[in-house]
Amino acid sequence: MTARCFALVPAAGVGARSGADRPKQYVPLAGRPMIAHTLAALAAVPELAATLVVLSPTDELFEPCVPGFAGWVARCGGDSRAASVAAGLAELQRRGAVPDDWVLVHDAARCLLRPEWVQSLIAACLNDPVGGLLAQPVADTLKQSRDGRVATTLDRSDKWAAQTPQMFRLGLLQQALQQATSATDEASAVEALGHAPLLVRASAENFKVTWPEDFALAERLLAAPYQVGPSSR
Repeated sequence: MTARCFALVPAAGVGARSGADRPKQYVPLAGRPMIAHTLAALAAVPELAATLVVLSPTDELFEPCVPGFAGWVARCGGDSRAASVAAGLAELQRRGAVPDDWVLVHDAARCLLRPEWVQSLIAACLNDPVGGLLAQPVADTLKQSRDGRVATTLDRSDKWAAQTPQMFRLGLLQQALQQATSATDEASAVEALGHAPLLVRASAENFKVTWPEDFALAERLLAAPYQVGPSSR
C-alpha cells in the first residue's frame, strides 16, 4: 500500500509569551484567527490525506473560530508539544493511519505557511529513508551569552533555523518521542535515535508568531496581496 501523508497541528498551548488575552492561535490576524490561516494553507495541499488538529481537553474556542473545518479534531493535547504530538499520532492510528504513513507536524502559529512550501517538503522527503523539515539558513551573526553579555561569536556557516512542517514516518516519530519526551521539535527527537533529517530550504516568512511584535508583522504580511512566486506574497 502506498504511504499516505497526514498533517498534524498541535494547538493545545496557551501562548504565554505572546502577551495576548487568549491562546495565540485564536488571536485575529487580517480578519481571521491565526489558526484559520494555518489550516487554510494545509487544506490547499492535495497530497495530504487529512489534517488532524490536537487541542487542549478544555478548548472551547476552536469551532467558533474555524467554522466548517473539514479535517479531524482531537481534544487530547498534553502539557508539552511532544506530549500533544504523541497523543496526535495515537489518534491518527485510531483513524486508520499505519506506521509507514508520513506525518507532517506543523506549528499552528506559523500562519504564513504556503501550500507550495509543503509540497516541496513532501517531494523532497517522500523517498527519503529518514524524512526532514523546512528550515532556513541563519543570516544573522550568532552570539553566545553569559550574564547578559557576549561570551563568544558562533560560526553561522553551517547553522539553520528549524521551521515546520517536519515530516517523518508515523512509526519512527512515535519511537523517537517515546525516548525524547522533552524534545522541542520532532527533528531533534529523531536525531536522538541517530538519524540525520533532511533540511529543505523554505522562506523567512515561515516564522513562528511568538512575541508581541510578531503579531503586527504577521498581520502586515497576511494582508499584503499574494502573488505566486518563490519570494513574493
